[in-house]
Amino acid sequence: MNVPLIDLKTEYQLLEPAVKAAVERVLAQQQFILGPTVEACEQEVARWIQARSGAAPAAPLAGIGVASGTDALILALRALGIGPGDAVLTTPYSFFATASTIVLVGATPVFADIDPVTLTLDPEQVEGALRRIRAEGNRPRLRALLPVHLFGHCAEMGALLRIARREGIEIVEDAAQAIGAACPQGAAGAMGRVGCLSFFPTKNLGGYGDGGMVLTSDPNTAARLRRLRNHGMADRYHHEEIGINSRLDALQAAVLLVKLEYLEQWTAARRAHAARYAGLFGSHGLSEWITPPVERPGHTMVYHHYVVRARRRDELAAFLREQGVGCEVYYPVPLHLQPCFDRFGWRKGAFPVAEQAAEETLALPVFPLMTEAQQSYVVDQIARFYGVG
Repeated sequence: MNVPLIDLKTEYQLLEPAVKAAVERVLAQQQFILGPTVEACEQEVARWIQARSGAAPAAPLAGIGVASGTDALILALRALGIGPGDAVLTTPYSFFATASTIVLVGATPVFADIDPVTLTLDPEQVEGALRRIRAEGNRPRLRALLPVHLFGHCAEMGALLRIARREGIEIVEDAAQAIGAACPQGAAGAMGRVGCLSFFPTKNLGGYGDGGMVLTSDPNTAARLRRLRNHGMADRYHHEEIGINSRLDALQAAVLLVKLEYLEQWTAARRAHAARYAGLFGSHGLSEWITPPVERPGHTMVYHHYVVRARRRDELAAFLREQGVGCEVYYPVPLHLQPCFDRFGWRKGAFPVAEQAAEETLALPVFPLMTEAQQSYVVDQIARFYGVG
């Protein structure tokens, strides 16, 4: 049996008529850059996320469509005035853009280790990092925390929000992997000053190319983001500042609007798959070998990736691929050990929890249209590898 890590082809077969109709409407309008389709996408995505925030919002959430999730992070940092002489504290265990965007705006990344259960930024380690910053005295000024809601699980936002308020710094949420995720403090992307989404094709809400969005409930920040994504223009040919060209195009927005109608049921399917994995691991006697992800109380995880800790991880991954099972290692090299960040002085051993996760974690298929037979096959092959069940 072949079980891909992600199955976008089957998904497209389901969506093909609606997607083609939506794209044809854009083609008929011939308005590809910003315009009504992009505005509708911005409004609907922001409304969808805000509806998952729990308590009534103090102000409505605005969405600002941009060209990619990476640009969403860059523009969010720039909109907050973060640049040379500043520092941003984040996790060493995430996709590269989480840290590279900090450097690209001229600021310095500062890392704190992760929680061993959720694999998200550990508030206790953040406190330790803050103590080190104060002790050194000559470090760049810390301007923001950048937590990542990794693999669809919200970071521990209660503690991080308290730290940010106490320190007088901002929170920029990297919610690229967590649209629809929630915790007691609200929905992913809607709790900090700004939240950043990615619409990369493999995301829970993915387009047919690159795309992203910045979320904020602050009108002034929203207005600046709209300028920054469009060459710094507020009015046509009047540039208040130097921005970039980073606009979500109408064709991607049209696709996203179609997919948004399915997102809730797809999220429910991912959660059902996760629950079934846990049961199958137990029935096959795999608890000694496989540690499934844990959803903390009060959290709603959306399982962008279903990431387990596995003994003999690399051998298992090679075996699964031989049996036709898609799997992936996210992420084999923590950010502080990437060669391009050598100049910041981080060395192996600095963040042991992140380094251990990089050696043990493995993503298994969890795409919404996955069948029970496919899922059973995945677990059967894992049990076969370990010689159990």
